[in-house]
Amino acid sequence: MAATVSEHLLDWYDAHARDLPWRVRPGAAPPADGSWPYRVWLSEVMLQQTTVAAVKPYFEAFTTRWPTVEALAAAPEEDVMAAWAGLGYYSRARNLVQCARAVARRGGFPQTEAELRELPGLGAYTAAAVAAIAFGQRAVVVDANVERVVARLFAIEAPLPGARKPIRVAADAITPDHRAGDFAQAMMDLGATICTSRDPKCLLCPLSQACRGRAAGDPARLPVKAPKKPKPLRQGQAYWIEREGAVWLVKRAGTGMLGGMRALPDDGWSARGDGSGEPPLQGVWESAGLVRHTFTHFALELSVHIQRDAPAAGGSGEWWPLDRLDEAGLPTLFAKAARLALAD
Repeated sequence: MAATVSEHLLDWYDAHARDLPWRVRPGAAPPADGSWPYRVWLSEVMLQQTTVAAVKPYFEAFTTRWPTVEALAAAPEEDVMAAWAGLGYYSRARNLVQCARAVARRGGFPQTEAELRELPGLGAYTAAAVAAIAFGQRAVVVDANVERVVARLFAIEAPLPGARKPIRVAADAITPDHRAGDFAQAMMDLGATICTSRDPKCLLCPLSQACRGRAAGDPARLPVKAPKKPKPLRQGQAYWIEREGAVWLVKRAGTGMLGGMRALPDDGWSARGDGSGEPPLQGVWESAGLVRHTFTHFALELSVHIQRDAPAAGGSGEWWPLDRLDEAGLPTLFAKAARLALAD
């Protein structure tokens, strides 16, 4: 089965590979300027828990501004964080800078999966993907798309997350020694375009004859997912402090929720509890409305309050010109709050 699966899948990939800005076409040589491992690594970090459509403009902006890993390593962290704003999961951006600097210090990316795992922020998936795609190493690359394809192909009935170990074992069994990078990308493409979460297109699938889930009659129910736990709802306040055409922005702590990002002052809300409701300044506050935002582990309702012509602002921060607010790199939550305040 293993040889048949890989052969059929690679034949399908040669004809149907997605055209993505961080890829080379099947059979084509990677860029000769040495940027290939950097582009593969950058795209894989960006794509974690994010859609291809969302990543494309960010990838193009990053590689235009920082075309090599050395250029990214030399960039101020706050510039990288600002450029990342809106892509979410901001710890990835902090790890991106740390990893780029580690790679620059050692003179380039290591080529093996084990050595890649030693770099800051590279987990099992990213290390395997870079080893396979950038360096042609045989590595078992399992993302959510691959997880779905393999669970259906082998009719793995165990619910997630417990199913991940047998899924990985099964993925290992069909991963070929040759064209490892193409095989990994073919599995991703198959899951993204054919073996989709809902309404899989089995009649178009190159693996349909070997698929045990299809033979059982209902491949769409696999992989079996554990019931979702309801997310707690937190309440918080954000404060728009304006003076002479500028707004007061603070920099959040380097670790934790939205770490290292510029933001509006708030009342200390977190994933663990509601905010205090205490404003950073005395005076009259005008309500601008409510922003709702969903994080991985909780939902947030953020009330936005405005004080214009403020005499001062407490704590450390900076007055940011309103006509350059789009350059501040506010994370999505605070960008929503800013739009609400500006519309008031």
